[in-house]
Amino acid sequence: MEVLYSVFIGLLGFLLRLASPFHPKAKAFVAGRKKLFKQLSASITDTSPLVWIHCASLGEFEQGRPVIEALKKEFPNIKILLTFFSPSGYEVRKNYDKADYIYYLPLDTRKNAARFIALTKPVLVIFVKYEFWHYYAKELHARKIPLISISAIFRKDQIFFHRLGGFYRKILDNFSYFFVQNDESRQLLQSINITNSKRVGDTRFDRVHQIVKQGGEIDIAKAFKNDQKAMVIGSCWPEDIEILAPFINENKMKFIIAPHEISESSVVWLEKQLLVKSIRYTAASQQTHLEDYQVLIIDNIGMLSRLYRYGEFAYIGGAFGKGLHNILEAACYGVPILFGNKNFEKFQEAKDLINRGGAFEIADYTDLKAKYEMLNLPENFLLACEVTRQYTEENLGATEKIMHYCREQLGVKPH
Repeated sequence: MEVLYSVFIGLLGFLLRLASPFHPKAKAFVAGRKKLFKQLSASITDTSPLVWIHCASLGEFEQGRPVIEALKKEFPNIKILLTFFSPSGYEVRKNYDKADYIYYLPLDTRKNAARFIALTKPVLVIFVKYEFWHYYAKELHARKIPLISISAIFRKDQIFFHRLGGFYRKILDNFSYFFVQNDESRQLLQSINITNSKRVGDTRFDRVHQIVKQGGEIDIAKAFKNDQKAMVIGSCWPEDIEILAPFINENKMKFIIAPHEISESSVVWLEKQLLVKSIRYTAASQQTHLEDYQVLIIDNIGMLSRLYRYGEFAYIGGAFGKGLHNILEAACYGVPILFGNKNFEKFQEAKDLINRGGAFEIADYTDLKAKYEMLNLPENFLLACEVTRQYTEENLGATEKIMHYCREQLGVKPH
């Protein structure tokens, strides 16, 4: 099986090189790994202890970020090496100031793993969520370097729990500890005789809670709301708007819409779906008579997490397409959350909040209208608000639980 795995990794590298002249992401994937070991050798010359954190992409980075920042704050003498598998993570965060070194992860071959670990000499390694690489895990175990998995989540349909998944179960055997998101993950690991795990939740709760605490007012959004009932629609796609537009057009409350795509053509298309008066954020000012508008379109990036404070309701986009976007930012404000009824099931927080009565999946316009009318009843609204608020609060603290383990492994006193 190890031979087949090596062949697969080699084939993956070959196909990416083949596609690189024609596909921008493949090109970045290949180009980012050229002369990587030479760059590592030249840059990592400090003898300070090094902690290596690996993330697949941007979403996993957000889960690793609270731990990176806690490590850097508590142990400023430690160097942080951050690696990404995907260009979509690396390109966005290659200048992240809390990491000392940021690189792509070389493909998981026996030679690459041995060379990478020999060059970087980590004292502790953290893989985030779904990252389980055979040769890296094997090499770290052989060198007795602690390797932990954080914000991990397991499902019974994964190869680890299949009767033919012995090779992949051995990868998990090389991990020192698993910090998992839910009890199901811990129980699944126990079913294959892996007991070195603990349910601590998702570190994103800590990150989002921190953003909420630090976030300031958005004056134009505050003036636009003007103490009226509002719904904040975050990261929406055309598939979401097709359902939302009739609801917006017949409803008297205010709407703040942050589309996923903010290109001119996307914003113009959105405006054409609306029969009520709308204004773009970049066209508004304190002098604008915002009371004359029913919809505020956010045509820039970076403020969505702060916008949810202005809504009594939140709708999160993406579930009618590739996958639901982040609902934790809205949950932190203690508001009822709505989203599409398709691609949300891989998000634990979405399933949890549906089960508890804080989030609601919608199938179409009629379903959206019915769910909204149900939530408009004071007792239902207050209950949903309390559910999302309580759910967020009880899931805080994963970062500190992971840090307790890291302190023991690092064997150094906090600064």
